Amino acid sequence: MEQLTEEERKRILESPPAGTFALMSVVLGGMVVAWLFLYYGVFLPRG
Repeated sequence: MEQLTEEERKRILESPPAGTFALMSVVLGGMVVAWLFLYYGVFLPRG
């Protein structure tokens, strides 16, 4: 495996964690959908 140069290493460490933000967005979206389903599909019909 090729070693990274100091410039490449610095660029990687200073870049934002885009994959983490994407995963957090997916999880948050799923939680919002689940909450809406519970509220409108379970709680409101029961009164």
